[in-house]
Amino acid sequence: MKRIYLDNNSTTQVDPSVLEKMLPWFTEKFGNSASSTHAFGWEAEEACDIAREQIANALNVNTSEIIFTSGATESINIAIRGVANNSEIESPHIITLKTEHKAVIDTCEALEKNGIEVSYLNVKSNGIVDLKEIKNAIKENTILISILHANNEIGVIQPIEEIGRICKEKKIIFHVDGAQALGKIPIDLNKLNIDLFSMSAHKVYGPKGIGALFIRRKNPKIILKPIFTGGGQEKNIRPGTLPVPLIVGFGKAIKILTQNYISENAKIKKLRDQLLNGLLANIPNLIINGDIKNRLVGNLNISIPNINGEALIMRLGKISVSTGSACTSSIIAPSHVLKAIGLSDELAYATIRFGIGRFNTELDIETAIQVVSKTVDRLTKINKHIHKKEKNHELIN
Repeated sequence: MKRIYLDNNSTTQVDPSVLEKMLPWFTEKFGNSASSTHAFGWEAEEACDIAREQIANALNVNTSEIIFTSGATESINIAIRGVANNSEIESPHIITLKTEHKAVIDTCEALEKNGIEVSYLNVKSNGIVDLKEIKNAIKENTILISILHANNEIGVIQPIEEIGRICKEKKIIFHVDGAQALGKIPIDLNKLNIDLFSMSAHKVYGPKGIGALFIRRKNPKIILKPIFTGGGQEKNIRPGTLPVPLIVGFGKAIKILTQNYISENAKIKKLRDQLLNGLLANIPNLIINGDIKNRLVGNLNISIPNINGEALIMRLGKISVSTGSACTSSIIAPSHVLKAIGLSDELAYATIRFGIGRFNTELDIETAIQVVSKTVDRLTKINKHIHKKEKNHELIN
């Protein structure tokens, strides 16, 4: 059996046409985009400008509002720390959710040690925040609200437009972690009233190691205090030599998504529904985590009672899935996202996440259904046998 990759929420394969576009910039066109005295530098700068424009157009913003970073985690740090460090309020307050990516939660926890007040809001059992929670949490000293557009574990999409409207009315800066949402749902940053938007290329069939941050330049103009020094690149916000090949790849990946978004989503949703219906037919007691309607079409997060997720994954052979975020896979603790939506530790440990992407096929999904179903059946029988032996042992004693 060939290897089947179903962990596209963690990372995606680089699209072959993206790689093809990148290759010349490693060898033939190797100039530094900051070198303004010769053609090698000029063509590198132009390539970066084209990619910047491709990303800006996809988000309906100005090219001057896009800066390049190493990925969403760095973008998140630049955004949140930049706002907090630039605030003139004595005890600034930040609002976020308990289901945020660790890049946001860890950054906020670090800021708390420096005297920043942070409110971590609950979400409903479907993973979506109640707007009343946000309105009630706002204080006079609230300077920033940071919300994950689409959750990396359970795929749910938050009501970003409504939250953006609240932030606009209250004159609060609105940061959105858009790593999972980029290219998968329509995003107009002006319509959504988003002031800061973090993103990564490796979630959209581009290369790892490159991301971007949208920083609104007017209505309002967002001022960030840089967290790095060492050069004037990227408007003095993110200094360092630009990785031109990676930036070119990011731009190309976004261009492909812009052209194929509707048809690709339809294909992926069909595969997701095939997977869900197939698993339900064989594992009727499985639990779907997160709102099934307001979610990324390629995400399916399920819990299977009395089955250990890690044990299941270890027995799936060449089918690659995960128990949750790759950024927390080394942490031996139940997912903070699953706990926040009300799952018990037992169910949280009984969870696996499927991420369906561009290169998956109906055969991949059918194979996954059969292998997962048979493995669950085998583990169920083993667990029943163990339970029976333990019960008999108790009776004897």
